Amino acid sequence: MPDADFDIIHGEALTRDAALLAGVVREAGALALSLFRTELKSWTKGQSSPVSEADIAVNDLIETRLRAATPDYGWLSEESADDPSRLGKPLTWIVDPIDGTRAYLARQEDWSVSIALVADGLPVLGAVFAPASDEFFFAMRGRGTALNGVPVAPAPGAAIDFPKIAGPKPLVERLGGMREGESLHPRIGSLALRLVRVAEGRLDAAFAGGHSRDWDLAAADLIVHEAGGEMTTLAGERMVYNQTDVRHGLLVAAGRARHAHIVRHFRENPVL
Repeated sequence: MPDADFDIIHGEALTRDAALLAGVVREAGALALSLFRTELKSWTKGQSSPVSEADIAVNDLIETRLRAATPDYGWLSEESADDPSRLGKPLTWIVDPIDGTRAYLARQEDWSVSIALVADGLPVLGAVFAPASDEFFFAMRGRGTALNGVPVAPAPGAAIDFPKIAGPKPLVERLGGMREGESLHPRIGSLALRLVRVAEGRLDAAFAGGHSRDWDLAAADLIVHEAGGEMTTLAGERMVYNQTDVRHGLLVAAGRARHAHIVRHFRENPVL
């Protein structure tokens, strides 16, 4: 749907939802921060995914606030049972109450609250909030990206500076050209936070391995694009959200020139 048509149909409601989202994300972040570095019950879901009582408490707060204000919207959260009715909703909230739970439980600061509003498979609002470092990224479709209220943009150029690239080491190393003794950027526990740091230019590029889900990506996707960057598969394809299968493969985010260079490299040297 073209932006002009989208604004005509959803403009007033989107402005209302933007204010709602910003307030809820800050409230959720404050709750998560109040529980940070306290003694928490935690367990493992699936094969290896950690979850804690903080994840559940923050999820409950977000769900209560957003569903009360927007009862007709769909809901998809890492910490909620999937409700297939979301597939028939034109607007759906996609939520990760604490992205980077391992870092959170390890008392490290690189975790975040990540929420997007998706319309017809594409994000139209996105917020990623890292309360421990007070970094609040926010984007609205067609309105740009801000960090703590200040507009941001990715680092320009196409050069590959490995200390400013984050992601799985084997994947990044496939770019080639690493000099002896050169290191990659330290790991960032929250995938959403890793990706949005491209939007502000702190990272030149960020990769995601093949185990991400909608809730890891949707908010960061909009934040990167609205800042003037690109976030796609290694083949250069955009992601579509709120589908039956919420899993995604290998991804890269970067400023446009650098992203084009990286995608071209992987097209010529595909990951098998």
